[in-house]
Amino acid sequence: MPIFEYKCMDCGEKFEKLITGNEKVECPKCGKAKLQKLWSVFGVKSGDKFTPSSGSGCSTCSASSCDSCGIA
Repeated sequence: MPIFEYKCMDCGEKFEKLITGNEKVECPKCGKAKLQKLWSVFGVKSGDKFTPSSGSGCSTCSASSCDSCGIA
């Protein structure tokens, strides 16, 4: 069961939703179904290091690696 990321085109809310079958997805904030499916990034953990699939390596700075949070 995949988790998808969406953005509501009416209120701007961004959210994730675990989808099962042909489930209809609605915005949890406003209840509307006019949604844009977003591209999700993923990461891989090997041993004690985490490597993001794209973007900067750390959510708290723009570095591609960070000793303080273990991003390699």
